[in-house]
Amino acid sequence: MSHLRQGVLAAAMMLAAMMTFLDQAHAEPCEQETFDEATYVICTLEPGKADLRLFWKDADGEPYRAFSSLAEVIGAEGKRLALAVNAGMYRADFSPMGLYVENSKELKPANTAEAGGSLGRVPNFYKKPNGVFFLGEADAGILPTGEFLKRAPKVRFATQSGPMLVIADKLNPIFIAGSTDRTRRSGVGVCTDGAVRFAISEDGVNFYDFARLFRDRLKCHDALFLDGGRGVGLYYPAMGRNDRSWHGGYGPIFGLVE
Repeated sequence: MSHLRQGVLAAAMMLAAMMTFLDQAHAEPCEQETFDEATYVICTLEPGKADLRLFWKDADGEPYRAFSSLAEVIGAEGKRLALAVNAGMYRADFSPMGLYVENSKELKPANTAEAGGSLGRVPNFYKKPNGVFFLGEADAGILPTGEFLKRAPKVRFATQSGPMLVIADKLNPIFIAGSTDRTRRSGVGVCTDGAVRFAISEDGVNFYDFARLFRDRLKCHDALFLDGGRGVGLYYPAMGRNDRSWHGGYGPIFGLVE
């Protein structure tokens, strides 16, 4: 092979490698996906690389409530909010329903209360088991609340919600196949490749099918329900999304900072 052809080949290989690197560097974390005739936005993050955080209150001690309010604060710090999702159920004052840890500080304790009555009348947070999503230094996890409290792992961020969708690769047994309780839903899973995956449904889905999405399509061995109905929301400028909550705002918020 002539030196000229070798040089051309080497240049082509370098260009291909550079294009691959650029594609990976600019890969979007979120994309639309269809599963069992329902449409979702699926966002995939690597905990050791993505700067995923939890947010609740601003410097004045007031809940952010809106994704855009959080985006403005982060922008003023010279960074940007690339993605945000409702981080679990909250009370009328926008405080978390259960455990909330931010920057290694526990701002709300775990909620171990139980709600009586038939399953259909129990609020989603109290459907058993509920669970805790947490971020350590370089990884993420989801555990049923009781197990989390027993293990007491060291965490930087944590949020409690419920019910659990997938527990150690098994669907939560309280879910009913074919249930007519269908609404928009959001959830988070920790998957076999170590990735964290958020799912926000664009259509009404029941708990059983939503849990199957995490286990069967997204390959998440553990997954946690975040919220449903009017509390589902996504901030993702790349898709032109800046949803608002019809409850007057959001409580805790997951945010990807870049």
